[in-house]
Amino acid sequence: MGSLKLRKKKSFDKDNRYVKYLNLFFFTLLMIRNSFIFLERISKTTEENLWKQGITDWNLFLKAKKVDGLSRARKMYYDRQILKARKALYNFDSSYFLNILPSSEIWRLYNFFKEDAVFLDIETSGLSNYDDITVFGLFDGVDTKIMIKNINLNLKELKKELSKYKLFVTFNGSSFDIPFIKKRYPDLLPEIPNFDVMSATNKLNLKGGLKEIEKDLGIKRNKIIENFHGGDALALWRMHRATGDEYYLKLLVEYNEEDIINLKTIANYCVEKLSKNNIENKLIHLKLG
Repeated sequence: MGSLKLRKKKSFDKDNRYVKYLNLFFFTLLMIRNSFIFLERISKTTEENLWKQGITDWNLFLKAKKVDGLSRARKMYYDRQILKARKALYNFDSSYFLNILPSSEIWRLYNFFKEDAVFLDIETSGLSNYDDITVFGLFDGVDTKIMIKNINLNLKELKKELSKYKLFVTFNGSSFDIPFIKKRYPDLLPEIPNFDVMSATNKLNLKGGLKEIEKDLGIKRNKIIENFHGGDALALWRMHRATGDEYYLKLLVEYNEEDIINLKTIANYCVEKLSKNNIENKLIHLKLG
């Protein structure tokens, strides 16, 4: 009987550990549901303290009758905010998180809204108030759409296309692409969050611009354009305008297209790494491993 009981205990422990690691898998997949940092006065440290108490997702927070460090009134207030966030999430309303989730933490939305995300990159004729957008590059994760000024750029169609998405994914888009678009075409973009992948690469200590990070991660480009940078895109546009030669335009389109396609690879890498870092913190708090 003793050995039989021991085997049962081992089996139970193994199954229990499997369940816990399965939960950790979903922790990665649905990182936003394990996040409390969008709540007022909840810092990263406070969030980790909640995980340490075993409160690792919204449902567990709502079920908890008491949370260490929170008054009853604040717990009830947070309950209401979490219920609102949960309703928005299940209604696929990403805009709800636009002003409550810190910009550096927008990556937590990525896995949930990945299928409805658009990787966005623009090229411009310069940086002054008189300059315009020459190329809009969009990638939905499967297909690319490249819209070029004076060729196939239709703002009405572009606005309709952008309205399909729940999340922008850019590189340095918070500082450049999104503000430039809003300034030039104020009514074009839907009010949805922007996951600026640069905020994630900074967290992971990946240095340099998009091209340098691509090289660090072993991402290859066409030999002709692998050494191109932002200024070269402007030069290609000007050469095309001056000569009418389609060769320069094709290079510009390929350059932009590879930007948005490779951005998906980098975004996936960063979100996986950041999620694993959070899982490791959770493992420490739950004393697993």
